[in-house]
Amino acid sequence: MQKSPSELPRLLHRLSEQARAAGLTDTQWAARAGVRKETLSRLRRRATCDFATLSALAAALNSHLALQEPAAAVTADGHFPVGISRDFEQQLLGLCVSRTLDVRRWRALGPGFFMAGLAVMLASVAGQDRRGLLALAEQLHPGVSEAAVFARWLERSPLRPSRFLPLLSVETRRAA
Repeated sequence: MQKSPSELPRLLHRLSEQARAAGLTDTQWAARAGVRKETLSRLRRRATCDFATLSALAAALNSHLALQEPAAAVTADGHFPVGISRDFEQQLLGLCVSRTLDVRRWRALGPGFFMAGLAVMLASVAGQDRRGLLALAEQLHPGVSEAAVFARWLERSPLRPSRFLPLLSVETRRAA
């Protein structure tokens, strides 16, 4: 059985880039994380690492480690998910009910154009932060709030407003 390559070197490289961007030397970074500089040096030559150590190194940079779900299948142009499962629909509803405008949370759930269109659609719902959602949509995919672009989103999206918006209304009342 072939052993999969470790993600540790790639992850340490990304964290090291963050440390450099923050103006930290390895000595300073290790001290902030509560580990010895030698430990950090050894990690760069290893394929495994204690989770607590890696987590401390990330936390010292105001970062965190997270499990990323495999990406859902997307259309050939990368703009839409191929379909909307019940589980994915529940995730989208949860995001909308949360009223978060955190672009990272929105990007984490799906392709930028798809998520931007969802934000534009949500902006049309009474009681929502219209300006905030339209600004979020433009961050996710510039131009999506233009009528012609959103019309294209409506034509191609596997998410049907006629189904999603009533579900959102129920979930919003339930969360209140």
